[in-house]
Amino acid sequence: MPKKSNKEIVLKGIAAAPGIAMGHAFLMDQQDFIVTERLVLAEEVQIEVARFEEAVLNTKIEIQLVKEKIAAKVGGPDAQIFDAHLLVLEDAMLIDEVKKRILSEKLGAEFAFSQVLNRYVGIFDKIEDEYIKERSADVTDVGRRVLKHLMGESRLHDFESLLGEIIIVSHDISPSDAVTMYSKKILSFVTDVGGRTAHTAIIAKSLGVPAVLGLQDATLRISNQDYLIVDGRKGVVIVDPTEETKRLYIKEKTKIAQYEGSIMNTRDVPAQTLDGRRVTLMANFEMHGEIPGVKKYGAEGIGLYRTEFFYMNRLDLPTEDEQYEAYRTIAEAMAPHQVIIRSLDLGGDKFLSSIQLPKEMTPFLGSRAIRLCLEEPEIFRTQLRAILRASAHGNVALMYPMIAGPGELRAANNILKGVKERLREQGLQFNEKMPVGVMIEVPAAAMTADRLAKEADFFSIGTNDLIQYTLAVDRMSEKMAQFYEPGHPAVLRLIRRTINAAHDAGIKVSVCGEMASDPTLAMILMGLGVDSFSMSPSSIPQIKRSVRSVKFADIEEFSKEALRLSTGLEVEEYMTGQLKKASAEFYSYEAKP
Repeated sequence: MPKKSNKEIVLKGIAAAPGIAMGHAFLMDQQDFIVTERLVLAEEVQIEVARFEEAVLNTKIEIQLVKEKIAAKVGGPDAQIFDAHLLVLEDAMLIDEVKKRILSEKLGAEFAFSQVLNRYVGIFDKIEDEYIKERSADVTDVGRRVLKHLMGESRLHDFESLLGEIIIVSHDISPSDAVTMYSKKILSFVTDVGGRTAHTAIIAKSLGVPAVLGLQDATLRISNQDYLIVDGRKGVVIVDPTEETKRLYIKEKTKIAQYEGSIMNTRDVPAQTLDGRRVTLMANFEMHGEIPGVKKYGAEGIGLYRTEFFYMNRLDLPTEDEQYEAYRTIAEAMAPHQVIIRSLDLGGDKFLSSIQLPKEMTPFLGSRAIRLCLEEPEIFRTQLRAILRASAHGNVALMYPMIAGPGELRAANNILKGVKERLREQGLQFNEKMPVGVMIEVPAAAMTADRLAKEADFFSIGTNDLIQYTLAVDRMSEKMAQFYEPGHPAVLRLIRRTINAAHDAGIKVSVCGEMASDPTLAMILMGLGVDSFSMSPSSIPQIKRSVRSVKFADIEEFSKEALRLSTGLEVEEYMTGQLKKASAEFYSYEAKP
């Protein structure tokens, strides 16, 4: 660890989730135990084997208890990611190899286990396949738990035992940690890797906490219990701030809290401009525990229900009934508002444990989303049956991801048609007129939007991927963040083309990417004609306040002018300046310290 000076240190990363957090750092341990070699006598080897078996059993019990607690707090499906950890403890090859080393080499149980564990992790780490790397993380996590029991120590940081409010500092955040954190008092996330649209950023926004990602070496420059200020608006982390800096940020937090309190007063009023233009503000949704937040912030439905969580980090495929019960519960909870369920969107950076997909050099351009569903029609049919059955219990719509043109839409609809026929034969109820829409996420879809609009009931523009594919920028990479320009004229022109095609065909257009939760970018999109927005629930009051503080006639004119500019930076600077002139309160929450 490099020696620190007595002066405050300012680290610059990527602004991933807005807000300010002040508190002490909690570094997620990567290596908690130093295990030294220990030899035992011949008569002691069976005792060591028994110790190892007991540690494995206690770890199973520990993980099962965590799983049950999470299931009770945020829903059964969300807790099933811990099944992957339990599977590691059922690996006969790993368990047998540890026992053999204890018996043949007369080793202490902890040393034998750490040697075998390190060999497994080393093998995994040499493999480029991202799915295998995820399994390596599972093995490492479980290994630390087993060592905790073997060594009689409790230094392993278990989120179930956390007390007080903390700022998480980590190289990255795993899905299992994210679920466990959901019910904890996390003030902020700070990570070495990731970008504005990384999964960690989405989690932070769901939790309503500030996040700064892509700091590269935060875990090396921050120590446990360091006092931090995290500014999620500017992508800044201040380590050991001076008293003057603290005072400035305390004032700023007070100002932001007052602003947030005022915008919460808009919860039950419509998102309508000063001259009467109305838009619908909906919530993006992933984990079952988010429903209270969706309602708290006044969402007018769920514009994007991500269903991948049912499939990821588990040992089996979710059943039709399991999915049906989950979808029905959400539909009933949100009624009469609409719930738009996106069909399975795996591939790219999201992997399915139950299907062994071939390794691809460019996974974001390979078998993912609707392509994967068409390649695995039985999995697709099971999900479609569950969604259709849930449509009998609320205002449910279906949305296909990553559609590139009418051919894929027709292929998906043909499968949907067959599923409907089978449900009728079985006498199962569903909404015969359930709307079916497509996500516009690739330039090919935007360029053929006029054709797609004739066969779809609605459009939802996924700006995260649309930006990525249009600008040839990996949206998950912090190294490419400077090239990720949401306001790039090419992106805006594709969006305008999509909106015009939809409206010409008499269908509506929503935006469900991260652009929807940025006040400046959202106003550009509204000016281009977007009908509704879907975002993290906590972003809704701010966007509603922005909508209610401007005239549509003004932002429509601003958006037209923005399309004439040359770069994304020019677009955002121009729009920010115009909005400040048009509405004195539009950026009042962003006063800088």
